[in-house]
Amino acid sequence: MTFDEILVQVLELLQREKRVSYRALKRRFDLDDEYLEDLKEEIIKAKRLAIDEEGSVLVWIGNTQGTVSQPALTTHQPTAQAKLPPQVASPPVAPRSPEAERRQLTVLFCDLVESTALSGQLDPEDWRDVVRAYQRVCTEVIQPYDRHIAQLLGDGLPRILRLSPRP
Repeated sequence: MTFDEILVQVLELLQREKRVSYRALKRRFDLDDEYLEDLKEEIIKAKRLAIDEEGSVLVWIGNTQGTVSQPALTTHQPTAQAKLPPQVASPPVAPRSPEAERRQLTVLFCDLVESTALSGQLDPEDWRDVVRAYQRVCTEVIQPYDRHIAQLLGDGLPRILRLSPRP
């Protein structure tokens, strides 16, 4: 398959699925890293139909109403036979902005009670072990619920995030 043919298939898949991992694209289309980078360059930067998410997922931001059109395949003709159409300047294309979306976000802050007093009673190394044990236990409790701990700061666990599923 040519680059254009693969590009059309990837765009159709992305438009239909809305999100596709790079690993899945490599597997489905038998792509190497360099070929995948070329596709990403074309889809994200040149066509502005998708964005990269965390370096591992391609997310569709293009027009959801229309269909993906087949890129024009060029055929090479000898210059003596080629008839070139007159050049017409095309109007500049405004960049597409992603559609807005409203989702509920739950944020929680956990803190170790009486930690300031406890930290004054322990050696710094012992205090560090207490805090690390606290963080480890909190992480073990939180992660099975598919939550994300955005940051670990001292004895606090700020920003335990839960993003509501898309409707």
